[in-house]
Amino acid sequence: MIERYTLPKMKAVWTLENKFVRWLEVELAICEGWVELGVVPRESLEKIRALAKFDVERILWIEQNETQHDLMAFVKNVTEPMGEDGRFFHFGVTSYDVEDTATGLLLGEASDIILEGIARLSEVIRTRAREHKKTMMIGRTHGIHAEPITFGFKLAGWLYEMQRNRERLEFAREMVAYGKVSGAVGTYANVDPRIQDYVCRKLGLKSAPVSTQILQRDRHAQFITTLAILSSSMERFATEVRNLQRTEIREVQEYFAAGQRGSSAMPHKRNPWRSEQVSGLARVVRSYAVAALENIVTWHERDLSNSSVERVIFPDACAVVDYQLHTFARILERLVVQPDQMQTNLEKMGDLTSSEQVMLALIYKGLTREEAYKVAQRNAARAWEGEDFQSCVRSDPETQRFLTPEEIDHIFDRQHHLKNLDVVFERLGI
Repeated sequence: MIERYTLPKMKAVWTLENKFVRWLEVELAICEGWVELGVVPRESLEKIRALAKFDVERILWIEQNETQHDLMAFVKNVTEPMGEDGRFFHFGVTSYDVEDTATGLLLGEASDIILEGIARLSEVIRTRAREHKKTMMIGRTHGIHAEPITFGFKLAGWLYEMQRNRERLEFAREMVAYGKVSGAVGTYANVDPRIQDYVCRKLGLKSAPVSTQILQRDRHAQFITTLAILSSSMERFATEVRNLQRTEIREVQEYFAAGQRGSSAMPHKRNPWRSEQVSGLARVVRSYAVAALENIVTWHERDLSNSSVERVIFPDACAVVDYQLHTFARILERLVVQPDQMQTNLEKMGDLTSSEQVMLALIYKGLTREEAYKVAQRNAARAWEGEDFQSCVRSDPETQRFLTPEEIDHIFDRQHHLKNLDVVFERLGI
């Protein structure tokens, strides 16, 4: 991923340096396993440990000029100073015994950073939901005024969605926290199965009961698609901010600093560009989900078609989602909420948004649903033409026949829409 969308902590996970560190951890654990089984002398392990270092530039040179194979270049570089003892380094195993096991460690590191980001964003949402629990605004369906909600209630829905995203990622993290040390086609022909169990236990991974030359890629597809869902959730939130910032609505606004520029041509512009950025990046992550799903299919016990794809999608998807979480948390922390404009918009249709209460009150009084719907709708039609809905309802012969003035007052009390907010907020611990 380009530097612009990569934060330092996540960037450090996906450096060549860190990848080789993980490879070395796996290789040394394999050597230790052989020692435990009495195959490799302990003295050789001690020498290997003492001399096990690598040089990134040297590895790249060997790969480019000699091996045309990154892991063999790594093995050659690490074993160069080891002499005869180097023969026990990478003993009995194949490249992806090391690479897949190390990938489990790298994805675990990345997951932990993303989970931190989820926790931070969730706390920001929780704080702002509590702040705006009773800040009334119009709820919209199909982009049209529906019934009143509060901004805090809208945020409560976001918080619950983030809780689900956290649960999904925790599960997906477990699915990729596996290692395999099973040899060329996964049959343990040249490596004892106990080596795999030892390595995984030492590194904090689970031991795959069966594998081919690689771990099956359904695990990794689950991980990337989980990131795609998380990324899409943030796009949903960001899209709502973008819509609510539209000039015609203007109920919220991204923080705009003194001297900030919204447009090179129009000095008045204050665009929701950060939210647009979050939205756009979700498209990238979703495209990686497709690639991860296609990686599930490999020829026979393995081919190389997944490898090049994963060099892109693993670091990039993790970096983008980490960036989105950080960016949207900052957006929401500093989001300017306009309660007065929310109230203005809420009143724009008069009391038309109480049409359901009119219908339900008439049903309660004995009308059929069809009859009650027609009464409410014909008065709503007059309101769409510019009349006051409440006045229309009060003057309608049918409503006068069934409803008292006090009952009509109750119908148009907007606090009716807030009466169960506490239940929702208590469920979420807000």
